[in-house]
Amino acid sequence: MSKLIILCVDDEKMVLETLKRQLRRAFRDAYSYEVAQDADEALELIEELNKAAMLIIIIVSDWLMPGMRGDEFLIKVHQQFPNIIKILLIGQADEAAIERARLEANLYCCLHKPWSQEELVATIQSALAKL
Repeated sequence: MSKLIILCVDDEKMVLETLKRQLRRAFRDAYSYEVAQDADEALELIEELNKAAMLIIIIVSDWLMPGMRGDEFLIKVHQQFPNIIKILLIGQADEAAIERARLEANLYCCLHKPWSQEELVATIQSALAKL
């Protein structure tokens, strides 16, 4: 069986590198870590991974991205893959968008930028305990 996947989506490459590094430091090789720089790229990647029978268990997505915002992206993902745990990264966000994601995407939680590694790891561990 292939490793379970944590997908990180953010339009800032530095944020993606930081997320991946922090997750790998905390969880080592227990999971595979994939990244995408926008919602469209992430949706394509999700489709490819699904076709390859690889299981995404968590998505950590930025809210403010060009093209599709994070709440819209997570709602779209939820419609097809309701069991994926969804976490929203927010630097600035519209409270209505967060509430919409909670209701329509079963949003697990929001992490505020800048987040701490401890906060990220604790959130992921808490989410994994729900699987």
